[in-house]
Amino acid sequence: MGERLRRLRKERGLTQVAMEMRTGIEQTLLSKYERGERVPPTETLMLLARFFHTSMDYIAGLTDCPQPYPAARGMDDSF
Repeated sequence: MGERLRRLRKERGLTQVAMEMRTGIEQTLLSKYERGERVPPTETLMLLARFFHTSMDYIAGLTDCPQPYPAARGMDDSF
């Protein structure tokens, strides 16, 4: 999971600090997620999946398909 998060972030040319500013997830936590020292809680995985326009399953390594699932009504993807 950590490597996928790092790759998604770097593909978008973002630093961990830039991610913190855009998502509100502390840089120290992002670093721990990327290094595999901590697993993001479900709410954070949902936020990251919306931010990266992918699925939680892709981030978790359960699928190699990066395409997001269709959004549920009322989900806000504004980042």
